[in-house]
Amino acid sequence: PNAREILMPPGGFRWGDALYGFEPGHPDADLSFDRRDSGAFAPKARVSAPLGPIPGALNPPRVPDDEVVLYEVHVKNFTQTLPGLPDALRGSYLGLAHPLSLAHLKRLGVTTLSLLPVHHHLDEPGLVARGQTNHWGYNTLGFNAADPRYATAPLRDGRDPAAVNAEFRQMVAALHEAGLEVVLDVVYNHTAEGSELGPTLSFRGLDHASWYRLSPHDRRRCENFSGCGNTLNLAHPRVLQFVLDSLRHWVGTMGVDGFRFDLAPVLGRTAHGAFDPQAAFFTALAQDPVLAQARLIAEPWDLGPGGHQTGHFPGRWLEWNDRFRDGVRRYWLHRGTTRGEFARRFTASNDAFHHGHRPPLASVNFITAHDGFTLADLTTYRRKHNEANGENNRDGRSDEPCANFGVEGPTTSPDIVATRQRVRRALLATLLLAQGTPMLAAGDELGHSQGGNNNAYCQDNATGWIDWAEADQALMGFVAGLLALRRRHPALRHEGWFHAHPGPGDGWVLRWLRPDGQPMQVEDWHDPHAHALAGVIEESGDTGIGGQEPSATHPASGSSQSPVLTPSPGPGFPPRDGLAWWIAFNPEEAPLDFSLPPGVWHHVVDSAAGLVTDPTVAQARPAAAASAVLSGRCCTVPPQSLMLACRVAA
Repeated sequence: PNAREILMPPGGFRWGDALYGFEPGHPDADLSFDRRDSGAFAPKARVSAPLGPIPGALNPPRVPDDEVVLYEVHVKNFTQTLPGLPDALRGSYLGLAHPLSLAHLKRLGVTTLSLLPVHHHLDEPGLVARGQTNHWGYNTLGFNAADPRYATAPLRDGRDPAAVNAEFRQMVAALHEAGLEVVLDVVYNHTAEGSELGPTLSFRGLDHASWYRLSPHDRRRCENFSGCGNTLNLAHPRVLQFVLDSLRHWVGTMGVDGFRFDLAPVLGRTAHGAFDPQAAFFTALAQDPVLAQARLIAEPWDLGPGGHQTGHFPGRWLEWNDRFRDGVRRYWLHRGTTRGEFARRFTASNDAFHHGHRPPLASVNFITAHDGFTLADLTTYRRKHNEANGENNRDGRSDEPCANFGVEGPTTSPDIVATRQRVRRALLATLLLAQGTPMLAAGDELGHSQGGNNNAYCQDNATGWIDWAEADQALMGFVAGLLALRRRHPALRHEGWFHAHPGPGDGWVLRWLRPDGQPMQVEDWHDPHAHALAGVIEESGDTGIGGQEPSATHPASGSSQSPVLTPSPGPGFPPRDGLAWWIAFNPEEAPLDFSLPPGVWHHVVDSAAGLVTDPTVAQARPAAAASAVLSGRCCTVPPQSLMLACRVAA
């Protein structure tokens, strides 16, 4: 299991009955015993010399927490059709490290690549029988070896594993040199051996009952908290040690900056199966000097008891926030939510994360990820189209919030096309202006479509590969502009929580307003017929908007909390720049007039037009700044769009 290099048999790995510890098809199933020798065609571990440090890889950029913008990306999908990339580098680690790839990432403005699995993995027998592959790689065989599929190394009994590791390290060094962090999506919740009816490749042959969680009711059976047949048993000290050793290898030797843990509650399940945020894994990880600075991101759900654990991970962890994903989608797509729910998600979901010493940045906000519709598809289809996966369209999420705006799939209707583009920009602007840590899925900034497939895990083809030839460059520019704006202005990415009763000098105030400019009241948060709202972010004690302080009532449940909050002061609080920010959300299908707060407001973001400007930069060009001034006390916000304006201090 600790192999840094894995060799496949000549001609490549093939599934065969001799790989199983029992006789497949035998009446006694797994109680039978297979005595054939599988050594000739089983994967082998090769003992290798220790790898020394690589220039640059162990000197990561150390992006400040409040500036992190995650970019979830598949090595091959990103590089396979990238224009100008040498053919030999397509689909590879070195392709992702190529100057053309780096140029796109730097222009976009992301800081941290979250790579889909790059551990050595196998394709499940069922996929092989259908002529498909596990393209996403969530079926790990070797947790310490880089996957050879993404290497350009010459063939020698398969790809030379030493060269594969070298190419991976070269990629990390190049990304670091460009100022980009590298986070790995890791799968320490199950292995490629599957259930008790799966093959014996490594772990099972060594100590099945220690590596895997077994059912307390029938220890012949594996517990299946992963949905993949088995569950690694981190309650066992040797398994825990193995995982920690593996993480140290990827940080200390391979140079990566952190990890996104797939089905992360598995890591904290006790011997009795309950999730414990103080479990041995979390305690050991917190004390490990090599991993002390690593970014730790949880997918906070699995299939075990109490499987949804959003907000329950230890303090330094970030967590994927599916409540943000679904709440924001529903707000813009078909309004199956209230203003209160939307406001709470926009302000980092304090109902999940505001406890202990956890900051708003703990919420990893996302609209899309590898698992689900792309941004283009969730505004083009109202149902999944996964027939090409070979599972009769049963796979993938069936209740994913999405809308087609009148026609299923592509259309030439200019009105529908315009609506779809407008809503996509509103979703992206909401994501990148919301409080928390934003995550983009690679290709969304370019309008990439998977033809309505919301589970393209086995599509190593044009469905999964980013279609650079059809890239929406205007959308790309809009996203890059939003990220540049966020990077320049701390108020748009501040780290402090909001509190209900600010005092002068306490930091930034966020006040929610109705479109008529009046403060939101309790009944407004719960009104099922009204959805538009606005907010003002400014320094405490300098509101300038008048009116009554909104009631401190939870907008969604009527409890004693509120999204109408002010950040508490604390270390790292954003510096004052004298700016105030007004943001308006209009999810309706018609334009809507909003009352502007007092002052001179400069137009910054108009998601309907796809425009992003920055008057603080344009001050050297008075004509440009003057043209962006919003005149009068009323501003018309186009349908299904977001508008942002700022008031510059005199």
